[in-house]
Amino acid sequence: MDKIKIQNLEVFGKHGVFQEENTLGQKFLLNAVLYTDVRKAGMSDELADSIHYGDICHYMTDFMRNHTFKLIESAAEHLAEALLLNIKHLKAIDLEIKKPWAPIGLPIETVSVEIHRTWHDVCLSIGSNLGDRRKNLEFGIGQLRQMPSARNVRVSTFIETQPYGMTDQPEFFNGAVRFDTLSEPEELLKKLHEIEAAANRERTIHWGPRTLDLDIIFWDDLIYESDDLMIPHTDMQNRDFVLRPLAQLCPGKVHPVLGKTVLQMLQEKERESNEQTV
Repeated sequence: MDKIKIQNLEVFGKHGVFQEENTLGQKFLLNAVLYTDVRKAGMSDELADSIHYGDICHYMTDFMRNHTFKLIESAAEHLAEALLLNIKHLKAIDLEIKKPWAPIGLPIETVSVEIHRTWHDVCLSIGSNLGDRRKNLEFGIGQLRQMPSARNVRVSTFIETQPYGMTDQPEFFNGAVRFDTLSEPEELLKKLHEIEAAANRERTIHWGPRTLDLDIIFWDDLIYESDDLMIPHTDMQNRDFVLRPLAQLCPGKVHPVLGKTVLQMLQEKERESNEQTV
């Protein structure tokens, strides 16, 4: 990925834990690495095809002046998010905020916080088999579209499928959703649970009926495990109702553990199903 670098931009802000810092303010220094594709701008020689680093400097200066945070960690987090949400062509950012006169009572040149933030490519499986199934799916998708940290929401067609695991329940409507997000995996999971709860989802029976089910299938090429979440979804390769809609959105997406594309996994599943019916 190409980079545009801004080094030691001097700004004024009223950030700090102590009241005096919030009242009097002080100098901060900002370093930023803007990840973008400069090939088009390099060929066209047009500023509109790149990121205007002058505008970025003014944006960061105004942001630091017009907001007040106790922690430079918070200042960095919110500034990085604002830039990624509002600056065209910006795909990721390394942002460092330096505090030259940190009030620690010892001789020191500076302290700083440096973070890397980027847009992430996420794929979800979405399903419903209670109430108005299509309306439930559309509600969930609508909630995803309204998330400030999401963009480029793409949706598969819906398919009707037999229940999986616990088979004594109504048929499902299933689909897939793909979008870009600034959220981390656990943050996204929490938001998905909030959307499910808003659709009156009740978690009483494992694999039981539900008004709305939102599962994270892929998050970039991440392999991740916690008490509440595993990415990629551990059983996706065995679920026709996941693979069929997903293949509409990302047929060439490679499973980071199995090393197979979504389309390959779907074809293997279809062959397996055909063999079982013969």
